[in-house]
Amino acid sequence: MRTALTDTGQRLYARARKLIPGGTQLLSKRPEMFLPDQWPAYYSRAKGAETWDLDGNRYVDVSHFGVGACVLGFADPDVDAAVVAAVRAGTMSTLNCPEEVELAELLLELHPWAEMVRFCRGGGEAMAMAARIARAATGRDKIAFCGYHGWHDWYLAANLADDHALDGQLLAGLEPAGVPRGLSGTMLPFHYNKIDELRSIVSRHGREIAAIVMEPARDQGPAPGFLEEIREISRRIGAVLVFDEVTSGWRMNTGGIHLTYGVAPDIAVFAKGMANGYAMAAVIGVRPVMEASQTSFISSTFWTEKIGPVAALAAIRKHRDRNVARHLIAVGERVQTGWRSAGAKAGLGLSVGGIPPLSHFSVEEKDGTALLTLFAQEMLDRGYLASGQFYASYAHEPRHLDSYFAAVDEVFGLVAQTSAAGDVARRLRGPVKHSGFQRLT
Repeated sequence: MRTALTDTGQRLYARARKLIPGGTQLLSKRPEMFLPDQWPAYYSRAKGAETWDLDGNRYVDVSHFGVGACVLGFADPDVDAAVVAAVRAGTMSTLNCPEEVELAELLLELHPWAEMVRFCRGGGEAMAMAARIARAATGRDKIAFCGYHGWHDWYLAANLADDHALDGQLLAGLEPAGVPRGLSGTMLPFHYNKIDELRSIVSRHGREIAAIVMEPARDQGPAPGFLEEIREISRRIGAVLVFDEVTSGWRMNTGGIHLTYGVAPDIAVFAKGMANGYAMAAVIGVRPVMEASQTSFISSTFWTEKIGPVAALAAIRKHRDRNVARHLIAVGERVQTGWRSAGAKAGLGLSVGGIPPLSHFSVEEKDGTALLTLFAQEMLDRGYLASGQFYASYAHEPRHLDSYFAAVDEVFGLVAQTSAAGDVARRLRGPVKHSGFQRLT
């Protein structure tokens, strides 16, 4: 439960909005995406499955858990110990850190189809690197894609030709301001599990396509034959198949989720959970494609620091040794079952989905977004960072889920009563959460 002090974070956020365009560095961490005017906004410390705000209030994190970066839990002791040792040894030198070779060998051991690795420090730049390599390898410009792949020009160029091209891929309202108009027509969107859309793109653009870029799974798994046909199409037209595993990696197994489905790409991209909260990303791929990176210029000073590779080595080894993926799946399955049961008990219409470690629900009632805001408000009062998303971690224990669902049962009942009465505006203590990209004033 929260103390009497609850607004230090919101007061700091009010200052931040005057100093930082958009208020935060990551859209997914804006308080408006959860509970405007009430979300704690900032943390003082985090450990395991728990976070403390600036007023000393402790919360169990049952939301998107560091935006999926900490599959082992916050401040994992084994990863942190490896990082502390790296800091004491010196994180930067004129020479290279040997751990990057060790990490490359480990990633290739986990993904036998791949032969070479490049490193960087974030998912967005890793995807930009993959797009650059694919274009360099093929000498082509156009990219067929589905799903969300970052903020860089190559991706947002989809909206230069059609303002709605990215709707259904990520968030409505994204505009390509600042993206060169010369990139118009280079991005060709299709939707997941809709193979006819990709066939149509290929029939029109065929051998102009440098790459097919996609998440192998996100909200759902592939329909039978979907990934296999995309693999065949990419080979037939000479395009590079890129699997974006920034979010899906390290959830269903130790490595990429494509291993679960048995379809190997030409390039796979990892970030987020691979280093358990430390900045690290990897682009792995087959030799003929990856060597094309040497015909372009892809280079950065801080891609050579020591902390990222050391953290990734410790995190991946623990992930494999402890069979963390099995725990993530079990936790996610319990959460999805619990939501459905609590919703049915309360008479609240819910839609539940996602692969188990990346679960989500929406309220299928009138004013559903406002009701989901009410859910976040009431759960926050009870000591939970909660939303319609749940990212499982190794730190989520049965005791966390037991107490969480005791609160969910109570709050779902309140939300259902509010929906029936039609008085959600009266119960909310602030505005309704944002459901897409919106400019902040």
